[in-house]
Amino acid sequence: MPQLVKGGKHVFGWSKVSDTGEIKISKEVMEEYNLQSSNKVYIIRGSKTSGGFSIVKNEILKNSKISLVVKEHPSLADFSIKPGELIKFNNRFICWTEILEKEKIQLPIETLQVYGIKPKDSVLSVRGSGLGVGFIVRGPIIQEAKKHPELKVNE
Repeated sequence: MPQLVKGGKHVFGWSKVSDTGEIKISKEVMEEYNLQSSNKVYIIRGSKTSGGFSIVKNEILKNSKISLVVKEHPSLADFSIKPGELIKFNNRFICWTEILEKEKIQLPIETLQVYGIKPKDSVLSVRGSGLGVGFIVRGPIIQEAKKHPELKVNE
């Protein structure tokens, strides 16, 4: 996993967004974050700078500073709302989805749009700052990544 600039974030590579909202997760991400098919994960809006979202495992979220979201929204905590149905919490949008076979997630197009993503976009997976892996769409890391054609593309 390369680090694009000295002291910068580590990146895993690009993932293409399909017309149906599927996004491939690299094997390296699956291993580093101990993700497996059928895991239910939270999708949390990324920063204003980078956009996109982070994938966060249930047990990580429940032990984090933002665990209040699952306490205040039991339907999110017990996964009884539909996958991809958004909950707004402290100016962030959170939903859940399941990791599908072949290391993919799928979100409704409308949900992806809230995260600043549309079909056929490429999102860059980056090592997150604590909660989970980020899938970002803009900002300085994206600009630097575009200078590195050797980065893997996951489809």
